[in-house]
Amino acid sequence: MFSAKNFSPQQLSAITASILAVVLGLCVYYFHPIWWIALLWLVLIFCGSYGLILYMVQRFVYRKIKLIYKLIYQTKASKREEFYYKNILPQKSIDEVREDVEKWAEQRKAEIEVLKQNEAYRKEFLQNLSHELKTPIFAIQGYVDTLLNGALENPDVNKKFLSSTSRNIDRLVNLVDDLDEISKLERGEQLLYKENFIIQELVKEVYESLAIKAEENQIRLIIKKGCELPLTVYADKEKIRQGLINLIDNAIKYGKRNGEVEASAYKIDGSQILVEITDDGQGISEEHIGRIFERFYRTDTARSRKVGGSGLGLSIFKHIVEAHGQAIHVRSTPDVGSTFGFTLDSKKD
Repeated sequence: MFSAKNFSPQQLSAITASILAVVLGLCVYYFHPIWWIALLWLVLIFCGSYGLILYMVQRFVYRKIKLIYKLIYQTKASKREEFYYKNILPQKSIDEVREDVEKWAEQRKAEIEVLKQNEAYRKEFLQNLSHELKTPIFAIQGYVDTLLNGALENPDVNKKFLSSTSRNIDRLVNLVDDLDEISKLERGEQLLYKENFIIQELVKEVYESLAIKAEENQIRLIIKKGCELPLTVYADKEKIRQGLINLIDNAIKYGKRNGEVEASAYKIDGSQILVEITDDGQGISEEHIGRIFERFYRTDTARSRKVGGSGLGLSIFKHIVEAHGQAIHVRSTPDVGSTFGFTLDSKKD
C-alpha cells in the first residue's frame, strides 16, 4: 500500500484527476446512458484535470519549494542545480522534501550549538588569558612603582623587590612562550624529531629532575612493579619529556603528603605502548574531567594559581600527543587519585 503522504506530484494529480473523471463520467452516463460517450468524457476530463492539476502543483507549490532549496544552500544555482530543480525535485514527494528540510534544520541547529559553545569557550579563554597576564604585570608595576618612590635607595628592600620583579617577568615570558608553542601546535607548524628511546629511562630522568620538589612534598616517585622491563617507543623524546615533566609536576603539586607518584608502561599491541602516570592525591571530580585539557582551565582556581603554572601544560601535551597521531586520557576519583595515560608508537626498525 502507498502512503498518501509519499505521493509524488504526478501521482497526486493522477489520483485527483481520476476521481473527478469517474464522478463526472458517471454523471454524463446518468443523463446520456451511452457508454462510449461517457468513456470519452471520462478520458477527456482525466487528461484535462491531470494536466491542469499537475501544472498548478508544479507552478505554485514546487516553485516555492525550489526557492526554499535555494535559500537552504544559499548559492546561485549552477546549470547542474537548475537541472536538478527542474527535473529531479518535482519528482520528489512533499514528504521527501519535508525530510530534506528537517535534515537541513537539524544540521543548522547542531552548527549553532557548536558556535554557541565556541563563543562561550572564547569568552572564557579571553577572560582567563586576561587574568593570567594581569597578575604578573600588576605585580611588576607595583614593585617598580615602589622602587621609584624611594625604595630603590634602601638596600634591604631594593634587591628583594627586583628579585620579585624578575620572577614575575619570567612568569610572563613563560606564559607567552607557552601560548606561542600551543599556537604552533594547533597550526601544525611544530616539527617532530622522532627517535627510538626507552620510555622508562626517560621517566627516571624526569624523576631525577623533580626529586627535590618531590622530597619537599614528601612524595615518593616510583615505577610500578612489573613495568621495569624496558619498552622502546618511537617519538619526539624532548617533547615527550616536556609532557612527562608537566604530568609528574602536577601529580606532585596536587598529591597528598607522604603519598606517591607511580609511572607504568605497557605494550598494548604490536605497534603501541601505553604510558600512565598515577597519583593518590585529591583527584578530579567528574564535572571537570571533560575540560581539563582546555587552555587555562583549572579545577581549583585559587589553589592552582597559588601553586603556579600557566594553565597551559595539559593542553600543550594533548596537542603534542595528537601530533604523534596518538591519544591522551584521564581517569580520576575524588580523594582517591588520578591517572593520566597516553599512547606512543613502539620501536621502529
